[in-house]
Amino acid sequence: MELQFLRATTGLTGMAVAKDPHVALRVLYTKTLAALEKLPKDAAYRQHTEGIINDRFDLVKTVSDVEELERKINCGQIEQVIIQAEAELSLARKMADWKAWEPLVSEPPEGQWKWP
Repeated sequence: MELQFLRATTGLTGMAVAKDPHVALRVLYTKTLAALEKLPKDAAYRQHTEGIINDRFDLVKTVSDVEELERKINCGQIEQVIIQAEAELSLARKMADWKAWEPLVSEPPEGQWKWP
């Protein structure tokens, strides 16, 4: 599968055009799914994130045209999607350390979760 990317610039200051976005996203999504496997299956973060990552990963595998992929993912330019995927991988790894699914160590102060 030969990919040609016609865009010369992203039009976003400081953001270079991704040379091979499909490869980058495949690597990132594979690593993110592996990181999510370390979380309990019933953890809300794992369930929701796996759903999103699997949907996007399927698109990356089946849609070779970058502009069509951008439209289908609908989260900005493909370079922005790559940045989002890098951030999600980082968060997934941190969630394993944080163990956010475990109960609180102590009860929160009254009004802690109220918003004005």
